[in-house]
Amino acid sequence: MEECKREKDEVLKQVLGTVKSRKDRNSASLVCKQWYNAERLSRRNVFIGNCYSVTPEILTRRFPNIRSITLKGKPRFSDFNLVPENWGADIHSWLVVFAEKYPFLEELRLKRMVVTDESLEFLAFSFHNFKALSLLSCEGFSTDGLAAVAANCKNLTELDIQENDIDDKSGDWLSCFPESFTSLEVLNFANLNNDVNIDALEKLVGRCKSLKTLKVNKSVTLEQFQRLLVLAPQLCELGSGSFSQDLTCQQYLELESAFKNCKSLHTLSGLWVASASAQYIQLQVLYSACTNLTFLNFSYALVDSEDLTDLLVHCPNLRRLWVVDTVEDKGLEAVGSYCPLLEELRVFPADPFDEGVVHGVTESGFIAVSEGCRKLHYILYFCHQMTNDAVATVVQNCPDFTHFRLCIMTPNQPDYLTNEPMDEAFGAVVKTCTKLQRLSVSGYLTDLAFEYIGKYAKNLETLSVAFAGSSDLGMQCVLAGCPKLKKLEIRDCPFGDAALLSGLEKYESMRSLWMSDCQVTMNGCRLLAKEKPRLNVEVIKEEGSGDSQAEKVYVYRSVAGPRRDAPLFVLTL
Repeated sequence: MEECKREKDEVLKQVLGTVKSRKDRNSASLVCKQWYNAERLSRRNVFIGNCYSVTPEILTRRFPNIRSITLKGKPRFSDFNLVPENWGADIHSWLVVFAEKYPFLEELRLKRMVVTDESLEFLAFSFHNFKALSLLSCEGFSTDGLAAVAANCKNLTELDIQENDIDDKSGDWLSCFPESFTSLEVLNFANLNNDVNIDALEKLVGRCKSLKTLKVNKSVTLEQFQRLLVLAPQLCELGSGSFSQDLTCQQYLELESAFKNCKSLHTLSGLWVASASAQYIQLQVLYSACTNLTFLNFSYALVDSEDLTDLLVHCPNLRRLWVVDTVEDKGLEAVGSYCPLLEELRVFPADPFDEGVVHGVTESGFIAVSEGCRKLHYILYFCHQMTNDAVATVVQNCPDFTHFRLCIMTPNQPDYLTNEPMDEAFGAVVKTCTKLQRLSVSGYLTDLAFEYIGKYAKNLETLSVAFAGSSDLGMQCVLAGCPKLKKLEIRDCPFGDAALLSGLEKYESMRSLWMSDCQVTMNGCRLLAKEKPRLNVEVIKEEGSGDSQAEKVYVYRSVAGPRRDAPLFVLTL
């Protein structure tokens, strides 16, 4: 009998081991105790959206066999400098526990965490089969920490360092990879600034025959870049630096030939911007590699409409495109004409603080994209003007949006043609796009927009709001509706205690609530904390702030209780 039970448990673990979706695995663990145990023992990957929602001790007790961990730290609004320095989210205490409980850990992916050189050295020496390190929007470390990882992680396959606040001391860290090291598959150091040791980089790229992703920084010259391509024609993802030198005829031919040999290339990113006379020629070099491109990232490249148009003619299979608004409406018209398979578009501002805008995109370009790219389901669109009718037209053309992030950069900007609020625009979005999961609203909005969101956005998981709303009713409507809401991010809105407390029955099913520069008081936060003791209610009090107002409030569910490393300016209620 006991042997039969063990066999059933083993079969169940094998079956659950094939389930990849986090949601499906979580659902399976709720079926019964047997399924719970089988799921916890077979789990190899874990995602933690808030590092203070659980402790490493609780995690390791629940899941003893984890190989890969994704961990997020600071609230997302830290990207906008709304979270003070030294707020927390240090990885080191987690690593100490992992070293004891998960000595077999292979992958660590961190976002908005504090990572010191000491932590990177500890990681490098503690996990002997460590394979993948990804740091996104992290801070606190230098190239010395990268050197420790390079020198000691003998089985490393991925080193992905992007958009981090890093002390770039020198490029010599690349020479710390042992001469016998050959396992690297992903290398990204695009956001470092200093010159790199190009000899060490070329030797590393030449040795690692399985390298699929290479993203270098702007110090790598065109000539050096060409040599790297020759060494690694198998690359699938390629990121280039900022090239300021002109090409001779011979250099152009050699670079073009190198791109031509990259038969597997599907992703291209970087700063292909040089002198005005050279930029077009450099883009021409890419034409031979464009046929199979599915992702083109020019989010830091000031490409104009003519250059983008000439390039897109050669990109019939593009699914994702990131550009700067220097492409203007004419460039977006080319997107609509030449990218029928496009699923994701992000348009970033060249200078979000430029009052005298001489370039940019408008509702005209937005509509042009929607008319030609009917498979579009993800949009991030920065602009200075928009109309209700334009947004309604866009979602009518593309009703399958799952992510709709429209940022009208002037706060409280109405429909510039009618001077009406933008309520009907976002009403059209939530009424038409029934699959919508993430929404960012902007422009002049009254409570009517939030009534629409609460009534129609039944699959919405993340909502970001800034400079919008008329009264507490707006936030109340969202919290009363939106049954799948996980993250609510609010700044500079007229929402107060009544709005905050209307979510008493909602917050425990959500991941987090962020409110800053609203009208919430300390008494309102205290009442929330008293009514919901399983929530962590944190108030960030900055120097000079009043005693009664709660300028920045962060509410999140946690099985760990109040965090132990809160700085003095964070009050846990």
